[in-house]
Parts: sequence; C-alpha cells; structure tokens
Amino acid sequence: MKIKAVIVDDELMAREVLRSYLTKYCPQVEILGEAENITQAVPIIADKQPQLVFLDVEMPFGNAFDVLEATKDFSYETIFITAFSQYSLQALNKSASYYILKPIDIQELIVAVNKAAESIENKEALNRNKILLENLKLKPEKQQLILPTLQGFDVVKTEDIIRLQADGNFTQVYLTDGSKKMVCRFLKHFDDLLESPFVRVHRSHIINTRFVKSYHKSGTVTLSDDTEIEVSGSFKDNFLKVFS
Repeated sequence: MKIKAVIVDDELMAREVLRSYLTKYCPQVEILGEAENITQAVPIIADKQPQLVFLDVEMPFGNAFDVLEATKDFSYETIFITAFSQYSLQALNKSASYYILKPIDIQELIVAVNKAAESIENKEALNRNKILLENLKLKPEKQQLILPTLQGFDVVKTEDIIRLQADGNFTQVYLTDGSKKMVCRFLKHFDDLLESPFVRVHRSHIINTRFVKSYHKSGTVTLSDDTEIEVSGSFKDNFLKVFS
C-alpha cells in the first residue's frame, strides 16, 4: 500500500535528507509535495489531502501546532520531527503522537513510518492531532491521556487517574470509576510525562495527590479508594513538599 505524504520543514537540507531517507528506507511512502512554512503547508495539505504529514515542530512564523489548527478539518496521521524540547515531547506523548528527534535516526524513522502505516491501514479511529490541539489549550490536570493497551488504546482524563503502579513491562492505571487499565508503557514513561498533582512515592507507584486521604509517618499514604501505598525514603521529601 502506497502512503501519500507531505513534508513540512523550513530547512531545505532537512527536507532533502528526509526525502532521501524515505525513498531509500520507506519505499511505501509517496511524497506528493513539500512546504517550508505554514503559509505553504496549509494549501498543500488541503489540495493533496495526504494520509501522512511529516511536520517539523519549530518553524519561523508559526509552528507545527499552527499547521494542525489550520488543517483540523482534514484527517491525516502526523510524524513530528523535533529537536529535543521537554514541552513538545510531553504534549506529543500525551496524545500518543508519532515523532522522531533531530538529527533523524534511520531506524527511528522506519519504526515511526511503520506505526503510522499500521494506523492508516487499520483506519484507526484515533484523532491524535485533535487530542493534541485540545491538550495544548488546557491546564495539565485537565488534559487527556492516550493509553496504549494490548487491545488498542483508551483515552482518559488525567484528573480521573488516582494512581499508577508498575507491573513488569506494563503499568496499571487506576481510575476514579473503579476500573483499571493495563498500559503498554513502563512507569518511568509516566514519571517523565505527568506533572503536578502527580508525584512518585515509590519505585513502583505514582499517585495523584488530589486523592490523598491521609498520611502516616510510618511511611504510608491512604488514597480515596482506600488503597495504602508505601512512601519510600528516597521519594518522601518530594511527597511531603506537596503538602507543606
């Protein structure tokens, strides 16, 4: 299956390198057009209606999110290309977006293209771009989080998460409605991703401090679902700072 694609990047050399890599390593991708800024990108996407857009996050006179906003009426998968930025990566990870870091690693590019191709082929009913745009307008505690599961994915509000617990290569996410989700991510992924009011209290536990009922100085915290979690010594100070 050929995947119709557009490249958006303000640097000519970056576009040439990406085009070369795609031609050599991802022959299923058919490049329909290129743009160097939002002014060029919007009409190209509207005209070509690609299935996939390779989108540089930071560009002069408008970034990737401006492109998404201006083309939100069109449905396409996006592979973001970005220099390291904690803010950008948090936003992309929360929406389970596909991205690769600059300078482009060929293997990472192949993996991202294969994942996007799978979503396109399966007609996956997940609008990552829409969720990403909505999250950017909300405070962290109100944002949505896409949780990859063995069966597919679940979309939850971060404010509905009571706690997260490591479970081997997976993470169990416990929600306010009493359900739990087994997510195909290590706990560290969420430790890097989630901001206040979430805090790690143990190598195996992250809690939402909004749901703390009590703390006992013996080193345990009780949550609203009556779960008791050990607060280990190495995380105790960070936990107590939240309530100081």
